[in-house]
Amino acid sequence: MTRMLASVRDLEEAKLVYQGGADIIDLKEPNEGALGAVPLSQIHHVVDDLWEKCVVSATIGDLPADSVQINEKVIQTAETGVDYVKVGMFSDRHIETCLPSLVQCTNKGIAVIAVFFADMEFDVDFAIQIAADARLKGVMLDTARKGSGNLLTHRNIMQLEYFVNRAKQNDLLTGLAGSLSKEDIPALLKAIPDYVGFRTALCNSKLRTGSLNKQAIQSVRELIPIPENLQRKLA
Repeated sequence: MTRMLASVRDLEEAKLVYQGGADIIDLKEPNEGALGAVPLSQIHHVVDDLWEKCVVSATIGDLPADSVQINEKVIQTAETGVDYVKVGMFSDRHIETCLPSLVQCTNKGIAVIAVFFADMEFDVDFAIQIAADARLKGVMLDTARKGSGNLLTHRNIMQLEYFVNRAKQNDLLTGLAGSLSKEDIPALLKAIPDYVGFRTALCNSKLRTGSLNKQAIQSVRELIPIPENLQRKLA
């Protein structure tokens, strides 16, 4: 079953996407890069308000390949009470050096999601194996350069299916995102990821840095089936 992830920047947006049926609320500041970090105080507000209502994740920012800095930020973010902490793998050095070191965080019980980028070349098998060895919770494929085209510009459906299947073989959660539109949903569902992430498609004028649009949220939600036994009453 594939769930809907919606990226938001504050509590007001979080409430809007929760009411619109999002399964996972992902805190990310679009003005600060691909995985721009939201202030810890804002993350606290969202967790406090939506605790036990919805799964909440948060990014740690577009950080350099510095294991110490990344691990410190992961721990700080996890202390807000989010369910998942997302960490960007922006280079080979991130994957080779920083990704293995995240075991220091996962050994503390922190559920870490590694985000890889479809518009950057990397060895899928190698990256997923390191993520599994470091006991991460999951992996995600996104886009780093938001003006370079969406996910399906850089990876075809067979490549996405391969990414998802290799991750699942290693017991990792899987996510797909990257400037997606609602028209992309039928193709992405064929890969059967655990979740598909949106920001651009949910915003006015399809601008990821803009405000969210209630009708756009509803349009995306309607295209991602919800099994009857998992449907929840929208607040």
